[in-house]
Amino acid sequence: MTKAFDKIAAGLADAIAFAQGDTSRGRVAAGPDVKAIRAKTKLSQAGFAAKLRVPVGTVRVWKQRRRSPDAPARTLLGMVDADPKAALALIEKGMG
Repeated sequence: MTKAFDKIAAGLADAIAFAQGDTSRGRVAAGPDVKAIRAKTKLSQAGFAAKLRVPVGTVRVWKQRRRSPDAPARTLLGMVDADPKAALALIEKGMG
């Protein structure tokens, strides 16, 4: 077979093995810990969502890890994680 087919077949075999519990053949990219980041701000979910200008449902699914934030949201969450007070003040200033 072709090299491309062999790579696809190997990837599929790894995916099947991972789905069956063999964690040695795959990896999961973990997103930011939204619950911990929100806790640093001392805001409720609704307050945190309002400050970030996203629906509260979005914060909820991020916290529950049912969805992962996209790249811009991960960047914003990383900034809030690093310095909550400064990041939230900049967001407020920018949206003023």
